[in-house]
Amino acid sequence: MLDACAEILDEDGYDGLTTTRIAQRAEVAIGSVYQFFPDKRAVAQALALRNLDRFGERVSRRLAEGDFDHWSDTVGAVIEIFVDMHRTVPGFRVLRFGDVADVNLLDAAADNNSVVADRLRALIVERFGVADTPELARALAISVEAGDAVLKMAFRRDPDGDPAIVAEAERMIHAYLAHHISDR
Repeated sequence: MLDACAEILDEDGYDGLTTTRIAQRAEVAIGSVYQFFPDKRAVAQALALRNLDRFGERVSRRLAEGDFDHWSDTVGAVIEIFVDMHRTVPGFRVLRFGDVADVNLLDAAADNNSVVADRLRALIVERFGVADTPELARALAISVEAGDAVLKMAFRRDPDGDPAIVAEAERMIHAYLAHHISDR
């Protein structure tokens, strides 16, 4: 059902998504959809959570494989993964981590970008042994917000993400983190 949801999002966006279409595309009875999801928002939420998990898994793998001098040097790898998912993961271009449906889709108590920033913070703290401070949380929250805005711009300008704007997003975030985090 989530794969069907992703396909419909790619074809017709969030406004074109209905539980009836999900059932038809997944070749299941509408009752099967309602057995697991009360409405299209719930299906989108499950897909956004799956996207977040896949993103986290990919970032975690890349951090484990990479030879980074400093945790802030991971910015390019994180952006590369986000851009690749935008290009290749069905439904991600429209839904990403859920803002198209609800800014609190991933967690009712926090906006979607905060959830993403918290996930990245946990990975960085675990992989690099960085102190989990309020300053780190704030820097990553600002970086995710800024990166999200600039990357949206890159994909508005070019369906595959304008490479010059993607590069600027990486430079901007890396410079911000290098300037605001003093644990080098």
